[in-house]
Amino acid sequence: MTARLEPQGQPVANWLARLLTYVGYILAIPLFWLAIRIVQEYERGVIFRLGRLVGARGPGLFFIIPFVERMIKVDLRIVTMDVPRQEAITRDNVTVRVDAVVYFRVVNPEDAVVKVADYIRATALIAQTTLRNVIGQSDLDDLLSRREQVNQRLQQMIDEATEPWGVKVTAVEVRDVNLAPEMIRAIARQAEAERERRAKVINAEGEFQAAQRLSEAALVMSQNPISVQLRFLQTLSEISTERNSTVVFPIPIDLLSIFYDRARAMAAPQAPAAGSQTPPAPAPDG
Repeated sequence: MTARLEPQGQPVANWLARLLTYVGYILAIPLFWLAIRIVQEYERGVIFRLGRLVGARGPGLFFIIPFVERMIKVDLRIVTMDVPRQEAITRDNVTVRVDAVVYFRVVNPEDAVVKVADYIRATALIAQTTLRNVIGQSDLDDLLSRREQVNQRLQQMIDEATEPWGVKVTAVEVRDVNLAPEMIRAIARQAEAERERRAKVINAEGEFQAAQRLSEAALVMSQNPISVQLRFLQTLSEISTERNSTVVFPIPIDLLSIFYDRARAMAAPQAPAAGSQTPPAPAPDG
């Protein structure tokens, strides 16, 4: 079996650490007020002993060794951070200005203290760069109509970047999208043209359906001519309810056709009967 070799100077460092620890405990009695620490329920205290990480403590009351141990408080509550307005160009070459809100909290206080100098500022900067990147990869229609998908992409990308720091990004919301006045007018014209197109399509469909109904009604009336007379009477009733001084009397077309046929028969020449012979004229006398 091979013995494990310790690095040179390691026993001396351990002996010095134990010595200072004992001295700290002895000095803790007169320095009681410097040794006591209180951490709130929403906080954690990260303890360093002679520069080495000991761990996180809290919540509640505990003691540290004065001049030997040092504590850094970390807030575990959700932090609401405004992302400053960023100007970028979308994938379809439209210049927009977008701002957002990021919600995050610390899930590992040790990493938040050891692995990053200022986790709040680091999260703010990574949120700004990620917001510009997502805007450059999205179309203007996505920013305006599919904002929920854009928010999910932002949340996933920022959370992946801040996970090594012990920071969890819970939500990201794009708050406002500002466009140039020329682009706003162009979008308004496009929306107006789209509404006009829909109105014309609806009007054409209505006329087509009305023509179909009229064709069906004409087919039914042709099978029963008396229904035309009833329609005439209904039209007179509708006219009379409007208090008009004009009275309309409908004349059936069949009645006019009788007079027309009679006049045509009288105007036509009568043809001689078949097989009849004209009698010879009488001879003159003498």
